[in-house]
Amino acid sequence: MTPETLFQLANPLAMTGWLALALSPFAPRAATLYAGYAVPVVLSVGYAALVLAFWSAAPGGYDSLPNVQALFTHDGIALAGWVHYLAFDLFVGAWIARTARAEGIPHLLVLPCLGLTFWFGPVGFLLFLALRWGLSLRARTPTEA
Repeated sequence: MTPETLFQLANPLAMTGWLALALSPFAPRAATLYAGYAVPVVLSVGYAALVLAFWSAAPGGYDSLPNVQALFTHDGIALAGWVHYLAFDLFVGAWIARTARAEGIPHLLVLPCLGLTFWFGPVGFLLFLALRWGLSLRARTPTEA
């Protein structure tokens, strides 16, 4: 299969995981198993296969920014990098959904965190940490009589 074909398979697979997270209040256990484990594992296996298949043919490396840029000029390695993002961002999104559910954080407050994690990875993670922190401060503040 070509990198383009694999790209066309990986994206919708990851999207089904994000959809499961968005709908997770309706089937939390299934969403956790699917989006938190099954899809990231499949993507991780795909990532490992891509690295094994293309690493030796790719230019560049990790020792400088120009070499990293050169590394990602190879279609197979660029795809591996993309699949890496898909797997890890979804895994983090599943952790966010699981943690929010365990801590009683309303899902409507979590959805923006999931959206940002999908689009901008670490930004969504930071927003969720800020949300947790803010809610914990609010819970510790004595209520007025």
